[in-house]
Amino acid sequence: MRKLSLFSGIGGIDLAAEWAQMETVAFCEREPFPQAVLRNHWPDIPIYDDVCTLTADRLREDGVIGPGRAIDLVSAGYPCQPESLAGKRRGEEDDRWLWPEVARVLQEVRPRWFLGENVAGHISMGLDIVLSDLERFGYTTQTFVIPACAVGAPHRRDRVFIASCTDDVGDTERGGCSGQSRGRTEQVTSDGYCQLEERALGNSADERLPERRQSRRNTGEAEAGTGMDAEPERSSKDVAYSSSSGQQERHTAAITDREGHSSGGADAGRSHRATQSRMGRVLDGLSTRLDQHQWPAALGQEQYDWEPPRVATGIKNRVGRLKALGNAVNPYQIYPILAAIKAINDSL
Repeated sequence: MRKLSLFSGIGGIDLAAEWAQMETVAFCEREPFPQAVLRNHWPDIPIYDDVCTLTADRLREDGVIGPGRAIDLVSAGYPCQPESLAGKRRGEEDDRWLWPEVARVLQEVRPRWFLGENVAGHISMGLDIVLSDLERFGYTTQTFVIPACAVGAPHRRDRVFIASCTDDVGDTERGGCSGQSRGRTEQVTSDGYCQLEERALGNSADERLPERRQSRRNTGEAEAGTGMDAEPERSSKDVAYSSSSGQQERHTAAITDREGHSSGGADAGRSHRATQSRMGRVLDGLSTRLDQHQWPAALGQEQYDWEPPRVATGIKNRVGRLKALGNAVNPYQIYPILAAIKAINDSL
């Protein structure tokens, strides 16, 4: 997949995209220090310095896009200051409200995918405008809030991610988006509403699904006199254990198999302990290679031996580094979304 990066910063989104086997073909970043970081890590990729002057025609003239070189995804960590809870929250009245420029680029380039990033304050200011614009442009959108602590970081750092997909792409020879090309049929009911049927996923009787994934829903009529649908009937083997006994037995058996101990007597007490990876990994979708990142000590904790001192003088570009890190996107937070986008796009 070929990606255009807007408001690139020091390349947090682009590093995660590289992990997901995507190719960033152009950056757009105006600050000098982040530009230097981008040139150091991606020396052969062009950097545009103003999103307001970046157009599809300019990208064509520079050979970034053209026949057989369409943009599949546009990423944009557009400025958060207009929406941030730490600022004055002037929204659209703020000169740094640059979503309209992102919207213009999307209309001109027409990528299949868009992935936006912003602070949690965006939910209560500006996000409704973004979602309305994306819907107007023909994009289907899903938003996520993922904190940095969800991927093992020692701080909260909530971030809003906006993942969008459309069938109406610039290169009309390519196939449709997964949401509408994978068994989705559209029917108009008698009351004029449009009803969508997901035959590949929503149809519980689909023969392509394994039996254990089939729904046991009761298709009988509604219960008389209640006005409600019949209670779904489900097989007990398809739901989670209602008590801890079954889970305890399975965990005890797993310990026995792994360590060669009997599940009876004193060793049986091991089953009460939480199952945790010995490597300290979390279920965040990251591979083992990516999950070996060492986070610094949290606030109030003693620093590790390998950490640089927290208070230092005489460091080159200290102010620029601090500003860049404050504005950066944690690549571990956004990687699972990019990996999912890549997997869906590859399946088209």
